[in-house]
Amino acid sequence: MVQNLDAAKQKSAEVLKLISQKELAEKERQQVISESVQYWQDHVNAGFLQYRKSVSTDYTAVEWDDNGAIFRDVNGNEFIDILGGFGIYNVGHRHPKVMAAVRQQLEKQAIHSQELIDPLRCYLAHLMSLITPGDLNYAFFTNSGTESVEGCLKMAMLATGRRHFIGAVGGFHGKSLGALGGTSKAVFREPFLPLLHWSHVPFGDVDALTKFMAACDFSGDRIAGVVLEPIQGEGGINVAPPGYLAACRELCDKYGAMLIFDEIQCGMGRTGKMFYCEHEGVTPDLLALAKGFGGGVMPIGCVVGTPKTWEKYIENPFLHTTTFGGNPLACAAAIATINVLLEEDLPRQATEKGNYLLPRLEKLAAKYPQVMVGARGIGLMLGMEFAGNDVGYIVAKHLFARKILISGTYINARVLRVEPPLVITYEQIDRFLEALEESLQATRDEIGATSKSAV
Repeated sequence: MVQNLDAAKQKSAEVLKLISQKELAEKERQQVISESVQYWQDHVNAGFLQYRKSVSTDYTAVEWDDNGAIFRDVNGNEFIDILGGFGIYNVGHRHPKVMAAVRQQLEKQAIHSQELIDPLRCYLAHLMSLITPGDLNYAFFTNSGTESVEGCLKMAMLATGRRHFIGAVGGFHGKSLGALGGTSKAVFREPFLPLLHWSHVPFGDVDALTKFMAACDFSGDRIAGVVLEPIQGEGGINVAPPGYLAACRELCDKYGAMLIFDEIQCGMGRTGKMFYCEHEGVTPDLLALAKGFGGGVMPIGCVVGTPKTWEKYIENPFLHTTTFGGNPLACAAAIATINVLLEEDLPRQATEKGNYLLPRLEKLAAKYPQVMVGARGIGLMLGMEFAGNDVGYIVAKHLFARKILISGTYINARVLRVEPPLVITYEQIDRFLEALEESLQATRDEIGATSKSAV
């Protein structure tokens, strides 16, 4: 397609008109659907389009508006959000307090000058020192989770003078080149090898980590940092076994490595504490945050570190910078998010709703063993495991047909994640459970019919 500025001017005006409208006429709805599909295929990635259609029904769902634990498509169909944007919507979709903070800040200033002291970054950094455990007193703000992991890696390298990192099998830390090294699945890593020096050990295996760190120390290939998700999200909602995080803390102290927790998905109240590491009473040297940190309204991430990890960075603050990280709008959203989490006691709600939901998922697994193997997790970071990838996909399709949004993990579709907004109501949870049982029945019948036809 050749450059056409007149066409761009006309089309941008049309889209701005659509943005200004709360509701669309039938002709406009059909235009949005057809153009969205066409432009995605032509200009974004046709492969992604194929994936997204695989869990649709007999029409193409194009999302349009949202609130609470609900989103709607352009035709007004209402879905209960059990996916939660992979952990983005902890305080719900468009929480009024978060929206108000961003709007009010926008009326004053959107992006900081890059030269003067911007106050909201300072206030937010102070708040992070108050809500994180131990001596995590310093904060650097990013635009995304993978940037937060990158920041942690650089801080660990500065603090230790080393370049070798350990990740866990099943771990996912993002797809930028540094963080991608820690992401364990070969399909994501192989096209970009060689990466930063990473090794992987089995998740939860203290003995394997002990032996590997001892060997690295003996050989002189010493470890800069051990990078872990306390609950592996994309790996299938795998919770660190009791005592594992504490053992990792001891090993890092013994061998002079930085302990780095990636709480991008499990942090900000989702597991019943503000941060999962509080469950185990373990404080890392560096903590990576994002997703729910911006309240589902603004993209923002964070690297939180101890004084030891910040020493070299303070000596030369230009070693790591960002143009848009910590901008006023994003900081306003994060400040409001922290306030909402505490004012509405959403971590407690996550615990109570998780305690309500998990036994019911386990009961359904026992009732439909041909389809669902079991359920696990903590708070509202839960996973349902199925008999196979194909089975998980079938269940997800049936749930979508019943107006429930859910998804598998990046590692596989064998596990469907249950990560709704923490503000989800018990009525909505019950509607999800009802739709799930119907979907399990339909999947069982579908599998049975396929088996009979094969015979």
